[in-house]
Amino acid sequence: MKKHVFLFILIFVSAVFFRPFFVFSETEAGGNKEEIDELNKQINDKKNKVKELEKTINDYKLKIEKTKLEATSLANQLSILDNYLTQLDLDIQITQEKIDTTALEIKELDFSIEDKEQNLAKQQKMLRGLIRTLYYENNKKYIEVMAAYDNFSEFYNRVHYVQNLEREMGKSAKTLRIIKEELEAKKQQREDQQKSYLALKETLDNKKKDLEEQANYKQNLLVKTKSSEMTFNTLVKNLKGEYQSLENDITSIESQVRRKLEAQNKISNTGDTSSLLPLAWPTQSRYITAYFYDKNYPYRNIFEHNAIDIRAAQGTAVRVAASGYVARARTCSTASCYGYVMIVHSDGFSTVYGHLSSIPVVADQFVTRGDIVGYSGATPGTVGAGPFTTGPHLHMEVRKNGIPVNPLNYLAQDY
Repeated sequence: MKKHVFLFILIFVSAVFFRPFFVFSETEAGGNKEEIDELNKQINDKKNKVKELEKTINDYKLKIEKTKLEATSLANQLSILDNYLTQLDLDIQITQEKIDTTALEIKELDFSIEDKEQNLAKQQKMLRGLIRTLYYENNKKYIEVMAAYDNFSEFYNRVHYVQNLEREMGKSAKTLRIIKEELEAKKQQREDQQKSYLALKETLDNKKKDLEEQANYKQNLLVKTKSSEMTFNTLVKNLKGEYQSLENDITSIESQVRRKLEAQNKISNTGDTSSLLPLAWPTQSRYITAYFYDKNYPYRNIFEHNAIDIRAAQGTAVRVAASGYVARARTCSTASCYGYVMIVHSDGFSTVYGHLSSIPVVADQFVTRGDIVGYSGATPGTVGAGPFTTGPHLHMEVRKNGIPVNPLNYLAQDY
């Protein structure tokens, strides 16, 4: 009688601790399966919406490129602006869709993590049961076990059962480790998505500012030209003249100052740029509103954009990218005047910081990397903004042997 009861217990333990355990580990979907399936459906819908918007944006980009090939005119410029404004509006919609998608993905990850944690707790509980059972079995002496059976065959089956128990516990431990690894991966994925969410929110804010600035530029253009092609052509001619005069001023002064500094052994030309590069960013902001030779630059029909424009609120401290000497500090008292600082560095490098509202440094002053050399401006109508601006930002140039080069190739890639 005792023998049959004991066998019944063995069969029951085997049924409870082994087979259901491994069926669960392979097929358990968690209590949030329906919610996760619904979230995944919403995520796919959002991603499809983004693809549709991206296709529409590409169509507008083609329209813009086609219009750029036409002769420069007020109508042509307004057409480019209208298409660009529409593109920016679509960019904003895409960014919002991406934000919504990321929020849904974070929510889906929260459900998945909850399921993984529940699964982990169940697996740990089952593993503890296996350990207790194995401990109980291993503490029996073979002579005691043999005495409980009528023949060796039943004893052998019993020993074989204990061996299986040990193997199943090994599998259980492996399954538990896999679940833990999956849980950690999900948590890391959620953390990455949360960072992505915050970055997208910042991008959305910047794109809205881009849209506002371009809309203001269009309005200012209409006001200045009074919708007259003749007035527009005169405006373009005057702006080209101002730009060329400014460019000649920068080139001439840099050449003179560099020769003087080299003669005084204040700057070197050794070719060793390890102490100079990479250049430090002049502001905390890393958002670029216009790139080097940007095809979408609003004044491209007047001059090529030989710098990058970095979004910076009016009055933001501008810090020098590397140590050097102030070659030019052009302070202004009017909005039409372009305020800028040019720094001459070793090994043929120079940097220019434009649209400055105020400048605390003077010519010939030595500045160290990180020193404040000015305060940003560029808000139309404010001191030092100059004629080439659509909104507050910092204009930054990097020149090598007097020739403008792409600043992004020399600035620290720390973001």
